[in-house]
Amino acid sequence: MGANKTLRGHKLLMVMPWEQPAHFIENLKAQFPGLQVVTYRQKEWDQTFAPFPLEEWKDVTVLLTFTVLPTPEQAPKLEYVQLMSAGANHVLDLPIFKDTEARFCTANGVHGPQISEWVIGTYLAFQHRFPQYHEKQKDGRWDRTDLDLIDDAVQKTIGILGYGSIGRQTARLATAMGMNVHAYTLHPRTTPESRKDSSWTPPGLGDPNGSYPSKWFSGSSTADLHAFLASGLDLLVIATPLTPNTQHLLSAAEFELLAANGRKGKTFVSNIARGPVVSTPDIIHALKEGLIRGAALDVTDPEPLPDGHELWSMENVIITPHVSGASTRYNERVLSILEYNLKRLSEDREPVNQVNKREGY
Repeated sequence: MGANKTLRGHKLLMVMPWEQPAHFIENLKAQFPGLQVVTYRQKEWDQTFAPFPLEEWKDVTVLLTFTVLPTPEQAPKLEYVQLMSAGANHVLDLPIFKDTEARFCTANGVHGPQISEWVIGTYLAFQHRFPQYHEKQKDGRWDRTDLDLIDDAVQKTIGILGYGSIGRQTARLATAMGMNVHAYTLHPRTTPESRKDSSWTPPGLGDPNGSYPSKWFSGSSTADLHAFLASGLDLLVIATPLTPNTQHLLSAAEFELLAANGRKGKTFVSNIARGPVVSTPDIIHALKEGLIRGAALDVTDPEPLPDGHELWSMENVIITPHVSGASTRYNERVLSILEYNLKRLSEDREPVNQVNKREGY
């Protein structure tokens, strides 16, 4: 197609749950004077209907959205969709994704700082027994009768299942605490070049060169996954996308493996991916039987987790209602990705964070 520095002929439709910042839009128009920019407020996070006349779609070429998406017939000129979510599982079955050449890009990199803090924060809270001490604080009691020595993080091994932007920033924090990092990716990362991060990352963060892991596991087979899980993990972080291949990726056999070879009750499991990556009945069994040390769950299956569900009352579980990615910097970072990809579009270059339509992430 060739370069189009002004983005003449392009129309950007922004559908956001926040007020659109005027200075950002003014900056876009200054950079790309040929770009038409149209903004709408998505008042509810779970809306999938368009908060504007459907005729608005007909000449849209670029779309920024969480969940509002057109049919191929409604938006025949659509070229690039910037999702505001890290995952793309909610679009995989839509005709606009499957049956068109429109490029979809995720918000990878936006969530790394805050979710990595959640992972490390919940792990340390569990290790240091903060939930129990908080209960005593509410009762106004100075009680050291059940004092346990803390097993700190130094020389512990963290295994990160899915070494994307969240995993890489988690590895940075874990390394700073003295932990050893094992990474797992679907595709092999056997060369220095293949270990580099090609997705968007806030400046100075993450693991751009893939230098933190001391061991790197990869592969799509059960044996490949089991080799990673059997590598002596003290903290297992689930950060893999939800796809048909990762549904119930961690089930009874995997929890049994974490407890094998004298490691029963050693591994703490942290899930910040999607609830269905883990079999709920099987993780409950693993928690009850002491196969794993405990769990921190920001996502569950089902979700929302129903009132009175068994997981709520388990003493070795920390649960938050899918909030680990929330940040005051979220909007700013998403717009940075959009601006960066618009520049690449103007130069006739492929966008970053592009979803592989065959693999679904």
